[in-house]
Amino acid sequence: MHTAAISHPTASSSTVSQDTMKMAGLILISIGLLGILVAAVGADYISPVLTGLGGTIVFTIGALVYIWQSRLHRSSAEQNHGLWQQDATSRGASAWVIGFVLTGFYVLLYWFPDTLQGLIQAMEPLSQWLRGRPSDQWFLYGTFYTLAILVMGVHALLKYRNSRYHIIRTISVMFFQLGFAFLLPGLLLMLNKPEYYFTYFWPLKYDYLFPGTIDYLVRDGAALGVFMVFWGAVFSFLATPVLTYFYGKRWYCSWVCGCGGLAETAGDPYRHLSDKSRKAWRWEVAIIYPILGFVILTTLFLWINSWSEGRLLGDLSGGFASTYGFFIGAMFSGVIGVGFYPLLGNRVWCRFGCPMAAYLGLLQKHFSRFRITTNGAQCISCGNCSTYCEMGIDVRWYAQQGEPIIRASCVGCGICAHVCPRGVLKLENGPREDRYAGSPMIKRDELRILS
Repeated sequence: MHTAAISHPTASSSTVSQDTMKMAGLILISIGLLGILVAAVGADYISPVLTGLGGTIVFTIGALVYIWQSRLHRSSAEQNHGLWQQDATSRGASAWVIGFVLTGFYVLLYWFPDTLQGLIQAMEPLSQWLRGRPSDQWFLYGTFYTLAILVMGVHALLKYRNSRYHIIRTISVMFFQLGFAFLLPGLLLMLNKPEYYFTYFWPLKYDYLFPGTIDYLVRDGAALGVFMVFWGAVFSFLATPVLTYFYGKRWYCSWVCGCGGLAETAGDPYRHLSDKSRKAWRWEVAIIYPILGFVILTTLFLWINSWSEGRLLGDLSGGFASTYGFFIGAMFSGVIGVGFYPLLGNRVWCRFGCPMAAYLGLLQKHFSRFRITTNGAQCISCGNCSTYCEMGIDVRWYAQQGEPIIRASCVGCGICAHVCPRGVLKLENGPREDRYAGSPMIKRDELRILS
């Protein structure tokens, strides 16, 4: 007797529905990009608000739809599958195109803002609503930057949804970017107060302790300006060492900082591209600490010049500030730091150029309770930890030796522990006693085979 096979259309129809929604998301992304392109080049012929702002909204909706359908139905174990086989995440042709577009945008933003007038005009209603003043290149940049963190933050939430630590960490960077780095500065301008970013501190926001900036804040901000100066100084010299002592540099680099927020969300698909070679580590040390020293010297020179009324150093201090602003503030942190995400990984700026990372790193290595402990006996040498370390640390080597990871460059993102299939790695804030002691391991010559 033959029985007819029983079909189960539910799974098939669900797959069709997912594919349909993903296609709808891609169509919306395409329409949004077209609108943004029209606003950029055709503002004289059609309303840039309609095409640019409307296109940005449509693009955002399409991206969220596509991300939701792409990530929600994929199991936690498959989230990183195929990264080295995908053209966009393995330095293929599309990666070079994305890198070129990002780099070109930063070049236009910093040195040719007039070419972006169509997009700047597109943000006019939003700028007037939030800040009560006309849009400009930096508002355009802040809007795109914030949207990138929010949209790709959803991507990260879905990708790491089985980890409470990563969910809270991602929500944190989304909250600080939207609230403290976008809405609050705009509200201050609306109230005719100085624009101030409460999540950026010296030496990253290097000019916040310059004499001219302090004078501007106190003069135009009155009591609020005094509080801003006080806030910046306290966080730079008091709160930062205390928080780093207890939590390592992760409290800032992976939870608060906008640069880190972009790296952990929009840059997450590229974290495996970081250079793990010893040569890269040597370059890291050779570049990042001199940059921190340059910021310190520039700040000191400006204060000396201010106190001496320009008699001691003349324009030397101003030249230092201008040089840093061009080569580090613009070229390194923007053009290279973000534009090269698809080619060099997502933490190029944080790893090689950020003076705040250098400052926090010194504190973390020599004056902190934070470490990543390893259980070498459980390590199977799969290499996942090293592959996905965005700071280029060879985590596997430490795990094989059973040694704790106490590196100045580690931002405590915790992805190495997340991708480990054996639970070898653990982020800890333990006592400083025996901080460098490794986990006990059984050596081969210590075994006795009983017959």
